Amino acid sequence: MADTASIRPSRRSVLLASAFAAAAANAEAQTPARTPVRGGTMVMIVNPEPSTLATYAVSAGNIPPVTTQIYEGLLTYDWDLKPAPALAKSWEISEDAKTITFHLQEGVTFHNGQAFTSADVQYSFMEVAKKVNPNGPVILAELEAVETPDPMTAVFKLANPAPYLMMTLSANNIPVICKSVFEGTAPLNNPTANRPIGTGPFKFGEWNRGQYIRLDRNERYWKPGFPLLNRIIARFIPDAATRSAALETGEAHFAAYSAVNAADIRRMQANPILDSTTQGYAMTAATSVLEFNMRRPNLAKKEVRQAICYAIDRQFIVDNILYGFAKPAVGPLSSVFAGQGFFTDQVRRFDVPDRLDIANRLMDEAGFPRGPNGVRMSLFLEINSFGEQWLRQGEYLKQALAQIGINLTLRSEDTATWLRRCYTDYDFDINEPFYSAGADPVVGVHRHYVSSAIRRGTTFVNNKDYRSPVVDQLMDAATRELVPAARAALYHQAQQVMVEDCPGAWLCEVQYVSIFNKKLHDHTIGPLGAYQAFERAWLER
Repeated sequence: MADTASIRPSRRSVLLASAFAAAAANAEAQTPARTPVRGGTMVMIVNPEPSTLATYAVSAGNIPPVTTQIYEGLLTYDWDLKPAPALAKSWEISEDAKTITFHLQEGVTFHNGQAFTSADVQYSFMEVAKKVNPNGPVILAELEAVETPDPMTAVFKLANPAPYLMMTLSANNIPVICKSVFEGTAPLNNPTANRPIGTGPFKFGEWNRGQYIRLDRNERYWKPGFPLLNRIIARFIPDAATRSAALETGEAHFAAYSAVNAADIRRMQANPILDSTTQGYAMTAATSVLEFNMRRPNLAKKEVRQAICYAIDRQFIVDNILYGFAKPAVGPLSSVFAGQGFFTDQVRRFDVPDRLDIANRLMDEAGFPRGPNGVRMSLFLEINSFGEQWLRQGEYLKQALAQIGINLTLRSEDTATWLRRCYTDYDFDINEPFYSAGADPVVGVHRHYVSSAIRRGTTFVNNKDYRSPVVDQLMDAATRELVPAARAALYHQAQQVMVEDCPGAWLCEVQYVSIFNKKLHDHTIGPLGAYQAFERAWLER
């Protein structure tokens, strides 16, 4: 993960040319050196089909592979997870870490021909990201103003130091949008929400619902000579076997995240026309979890939540559902954060030999004895719609919870209905999502557990109704703490409290694998992987 020294109060100026050179030097050596060629159409599989392209307001993982081709952020990141230029060509951070001055790229235009200026940055952050972005209220909590002394300078004014902020400014987190297009409209209802206009290397072309999204080369892209591809087709294929077949026959060139079933990966790695990589996920820290709706009287009891956590054999899930492309999780922070000192496994452990005895005892203590049929209670599990492996996981969970007298009914729905049920209507018992923690806990962990992130209608935030003043205080302090050891200590305490409270169950840390055709080159050029533009990708003729 990121070296915390890189985001301590300091003055720096990072030049575009040096960053591009570093990215090229660190890029994954996928094939022997070849001369890139222009042209061609790259077909990537995205699963499931996005419900919207309003990535500035909806944080679903199937949206950024499309929208980061169109929208750009102020920054991107190199292989060492250090900030690198994007729409900001350089920056300075004041000694007190409360002012960040971004110097913007010149000569950048939006796809509608409008010039990109600091006014667009100000609007994107203050009027959109802070108000409607699911991450905004947490990661931009310290941002008080964005000043625009001239068209090519944006000055961020912070109430307090925010040591994580520089790790959150990529296009997948906070895209920069065109002020003149959005001003005076509701962002989600803006006509361009599903016909996005950005500054990126590809322009929105067409959305054939249920089939594909077409993106066309931006001939006026501000990076000379890029992109190399003529277009990108994002295909939507509901059936897992058909998705795999499209890759194996060469019909599709690229698939990331859970677009390929874990059960198919080993076979596809043996296919002579295909290759694979686990790079491009360093800023993901993906964890498969369960969310408990603590508004339900039975799930409001901590003993019941703990019993469910004890009932689950996480290693079984790793071995039989994710086929080894994962490791058991022990808490809300991924072990990816061990390098920064944030992760601890010194928490209540559920993987003990007598876990089922403990779980059944807890259910008795909670006041739920077994009935004549052995059932203590019945609950619904909302199945994650992002791949067949989540249904198989649900089928295992049904068996696991039956061992402690819980009758679990599985409910599968389309993505939009699933998200509405769990994040707007709160009409669920247990939800089965996964979340990406990002490069810092503030980016992707806080919003699932702090009480200020209980926001009806916002996806992938605290829908559990978990309210812990202790956790809120610890997490809040961790957002401002500049001393790495002290910040780590705060996160250790927060993890211990959360695991004891069990607002959810942490199942597995997922290792994603990207599958790609060997004719496709330079697709994974940084730690964001498929969550950054394929501007350098090219197809061998």
